[in-house]
Formats: sequence, structure tokens, C-alpha cells
Amino acid sequence: MKTMSMKIDLNCDLGEDFGRWRIPLDHEIMSQITSANIACGFHAGDPGIMRMTVRRALSSGVHVGAHPGHPDLAGFGRRVLEVSPEEARDYVVYQVGALMAFARAEGGRVMHVKPHGALYNQAAKDKGLANAIAKAVAEIDRELILVAPSNSEMYRAGIEAGLKTASEVFADRAYSPDGTLVPRSRPGAVILDRDKAVRQAIQMVIDGTVTATDGTVVTVTAHTLCIHGDGPDPLSYAREIRAALERVGVEVAPMGEWLGSV
Repeated sequence: MKTMSMKIDLNCDLGEDFGRWRIPLDHEIMSQITSANIACGFHAGDPGIMRMTVRRALSSGVHVGAHPGHPDLAGFGRRVLEVSPEEARDYVVYQVGALMAFARAEGGRVMHVKPHGALYNQAAKDKGLANAIAKAVAEIDRELILVAPSNSEMYRAGIEAGLKTASEVFADRAYSPDGTLVPRSRPGAVILDRDKAVRQAIQMVIDGTVTATDGTVVTVTAHTLCIHGDGPDPLSYAREIRAALERVGVEVAPMGEWLGSV
């Protein structure tokens, strides 16, 4: 058994309510995570939701992160939009800047940036978009952590830009042989078997590998693990994942406190 890191950050995409529409248990999951990726109004969220989510995160001791996406409320930011690197850079600057203002107003600060949905997946493979996002984060604040998929163009772009860059893994998503996530449009892309998801989380954090859909064992680096807040019973899922990791000796702690020292 190869130990890659005995610390892990647990992140969750939050603040994705909009207007009168609310996601159940959104605030309760704060007790199980260490970093919150807060929607910035383009794919979800609105000013009131942003402020409320920042306030809840800070009061729970959870690190605040920006979750910028495509300007696509109707598609929840999961539809592929053809954008230039310059547009992507400006999208990120605009959205992160808005969340930074709310964080400052509430007495806190933004610690990381994690792109959302289609923008995240596009930048995982598109070097131009990846470099644009890394450049945007560097322009805003070089102390920000860029969260990117393990083995992706965006992860490499963050490192090349001299940013603290966190490699993200997913317990409840299937992986392709090339190490990318299976698109949500394909059957089996989301792992609904709770036990299988827990086993995958432990494998990624402890062994530094994940088993792809064809049986290929792919090397990954796990700095932060995403827990989706819009899945079935996300609160109990988060509790199970966290408890399972702690049972095997993994310390769950915000990446902002230890990234760069492991």
C-alpha cells in the first residue's frame, strides 16, 4: 500500500440555490467538510445566497472558495460553451472578485478557486483555457489555491504559473482510462453505490490510484476530495466518507492549512 498523503481536504459545491429555489441540507453539510466552493452567480447563486453561504462557512470554520462557471443559469453551467481564453479569464476574475467582496464584508477571505461544471471539464483538457484560468487566479491573488483535476491540463497550468495547486479527486464519479471523469451524459458516470464510492475514496487517498471503468489502474494525487451536495442524501454520504477516511488514519483538514508541506 503506497501512501501519497495522510491528509485530505473535503470540499463541496455550495451556494447553488437561486432566488426562491433551495437545495435541501446545503447548510448542514458544512459540519462534515473543510472547504466550500461557493457559486458566484453565473451558473447558480445570487448576491443574497453568496453572502449567506459565506457567513455559514465562516461560522462553521470552513474555508471559503470561489466556484466560477459559465454564464449559464438555465443549464446549471454543465453545458459546453465555446469561449475564448480571454473570455474564460474575465469570467473567473469577475466571479472571484464578487465572492471576495462578500468574504471581506463578512470578516473572512477567499482561500481557493475551483471552476465549475463544463468550464472545469473543458479546462482539464484544453491547455489554452487552463492557462487562462491559471493566469486569472494569479492576477487576482497569488496566495489563492487553484483546485484542478488530477493529471489535467489545468493542474499543470497552475503549477507552471507558480500557484499553489490542489489536485482534486471524486469518490462518486467514474474515471476513464486516461484519468478523466466519465461525462455525466454516459451511463454509470455517477457512482450511486455508497460502499463502492467509499472504497474508491480510500484507494485514491491512501494508494494514490483509481480503477477506471475498463479496469485500468490510474495514478492520481489526492489533495482534496469533492463531495457533491446535490446527490441523494448528501449529508449521510459526507459523514460516511469522512468517517471511513479517519478510520484508516487520514487526517481531514483544510488544504489551505497544509498544502505545500506534504
